[in-house]
Amino acid sequence: MSATLTERPAAAAPRGGAAPKRRTRVFALAEARWAAAATVAFLTALPLQLTGAPAWAWGPLYAIAYVTGGWEPGWAGLRALREKTLDVDLLMIVAAIGAASIGQVMDGALLIVIFATSGALEALATARTQDSVRGLLDLAPTTATRLLDDGGEETVATEDLVVGDTILIRPGERVGADGRVLDGASEIDQATITGEPLPAAKQLGDEVFAGTLNGTGALRVKVERDASDSVIARIVAMVEEASETKAPTQLFIERVEQRYSLGMVFATLAVFLVPLAFGAAVTGSLLRAMTFMIVASPCAVVLATMPPLLSAIANAGRHGVLVKSAVVMERLGQVDAVALDKTGTLTEGTPRITDLLPLTGSGLDEDELLALAGAAEHPSEHPLARAVVDAARRRGLDLPVAEGFASTPGIGVTATVSGAVIAVGAPARLLDGAADAPSAEAEATATATATAAAVAVAVAVAEELERDGRTAVLVQRDGVPVGVLGIADRLRPDAAATVTALAALTGAAPVLVTGDNPRAAARLAAEVGITDVRAGLLPQDKVAAVQEQERAGRKVLVIGDGVNDAPALAAAHTGIAMGRAGSDLALETADAVVVRDELATVPTVIALSRAARRLVVQNLVIASVFISGLVVWDLVATLPLPLGVLGHEGSTVIVGLNGLRLLRESAWKRAGATGPRPVQEPARARRSR
Repeated sequence: MSATLTERPAAAAPRGGAAPKRRTRVFALAEARWAAAATVAFLTALPLQLTGAPAWAWGPLYAIAYVTGGWEPGWAGLRALREKTLDVDLLMIVAAIGAASIGQVMDGALLIVIFATSGALEALATARTQDSVRGLLDLAPTTATRLLDDGGEETVATEDLVVGDTILIRPGERVGADGRVLDGASEIDQATITGEPLPAAKQLGDEVFAGTLNGTGALRVKVERDASDSVIARIVAMVEEASETKAPTQLFIERVEQRYSLGMVFATLAVFLVPLAFGAAVTGSLLRAMTFMIVASPCAVVLATMPPLLSAIANAGRHGVLVKSAVVMERLGQVDAVALDKTGTLTEGTPRITDLLPLTGSGLDEDELLALAGAAEHPSEHPLARAVVDAARRRGLDLPVAEGFASTPGIGVTATVSGAVIAVGAPARLLDGAADAPSAEAEATATATATAAAVAVAVAVAEELERDGRTAVLVQRDGVPVGVLGIADRLRPDAAATVTALAALTGAAPVLVTGDNPRAAARLAAEVGITDVRAGLLPQDKVAAVQEQERAGRKVLVIGDGVNDAPALAAAHTGIAMGRAGSDLALETADAVVVRDELATVPTVIALSRAARRLVVQNLVIASVFISGLVVWDLVATLPLPLGVLGHEGSTVIVGLNGLRLLRESAWKRAGATGPRPVQEPARARRSR
């Protein structure tokens, strides 16, 4: 009978390797300090003025509010003016000074305070966006122990390490650079890089990453990447691009802002000069013009776009999805078709035992068959051998000592286990060998018949496994087949639910694009619910499959991890790479990276992007309503300057705070409500533990 091994290791508790949490303090920002100083000066001056105190008591305080709250945006506006760009910041400062010039000192100060406060909120949103990413840099140590040619050692700054240096990693230390183990053995907690739930065993030839935490062993590591090119540095660089890149909506608004600002200057002059031409008082005309300039300024419109997108990027980063730019965050919400790679994307990318099939008459049960195969394969470094040994370890089996181990490339291994010669390998090759050189016992008629029957059954079982897309491994004892193992790249637990969620979000079933053989691809596609399967594809064929959908008007999201996926990732509307096993080329080409290899986060981040786009629309509507209402009020009736300031700057604060809503954990949970649900393990798997 077949036994499907579905047991999984228990989730590990958070460990010391986790990225430290960083949170920018409000008053660590210069914008917040200047805004606070302006606010304190204003709040001190206001009651003095209202209670009739002399001007010398409250006048200097208002002056302090003007200077502390206005110098920075004013200077930025003058620099922009030198580049022939009209900045909204400068218009606000001009409006405040204009209000003071006609005796409305308190109104101008209020404008300065609210404007400075909204700027501080925007700066805080940007800083908080970067906190989770910058926290990764804290993992990398600042110094490392470099080994010298004469056997000595020296402590150097990690940025001074060069490719080819050898460093010593002592127990409990963090790895100082990306490299490969030259000597020693240990376990390294690399959850912050790969998302692995347990520390990974490291020995000769294994790769290690800067910032990961060493266990109890000592390692000598050869540096293979400069500090600026380490995995952590590249991840940080990818995400920091988000703060330098503007979404298309933002770029459009900035282009409109220039024309709008020039038009607003001319409109303000008209509001001031036209009443004068009809005999209006200078003071009244100037006050109306200043109020118009304030309420018509597009500050809220400009602030409507970036905070939601940057907040969404920050939230996704905290949950292991690093989105490279605000452009990407906006584009993710536009996708309406998905193409998925197979190996390393829908599957874990590591071969696992899926079937244990003792043959009738062998006298073995599943555990005994696995113990024999595991003992024989234990000395081997072949990936399939490791899959067999790992399965035995997961079942807690004691492996007998193997003697006389021998490995034949392309065939398999042989070893003496408990007095019997055990052979494990490819069925066709082993059975051919058995047919060419029958054992002495097989010379007897009864034994020969039994052996022939076992061979026939083994061949049938192996063919059935291979038809199902699995790799068949034959186990022989003294030349007689005793069982067959099925090995396959195990499906990710959340793969089927993710495919369902992606189909629901995009309105179209995802497509499987893989270079694997059609049988294996079809089997996996059936398990996850994909009907459109493109198998045996070369890299250019994957690009053609993506372009075919895009010519049909679809905006395609490609999810992959390998070098052969990179061209499709680049050709797609948006590309996402799986970070754990992803190649350097795929990680650099993709628009976003799933660092923890949690496939279920992909539909969640798509839903989060759509939430950000909805907030942008909300903000634009809010800003437009406020600006239109205040402008009409000022032109048709008399809008008091304080109300104009409060209305305009209040709308700016509202859209800013509205955008920050996506920083909250609840925003990710709401987005995840459209994603895959936790997968319940089969009862049979739970009983097998």
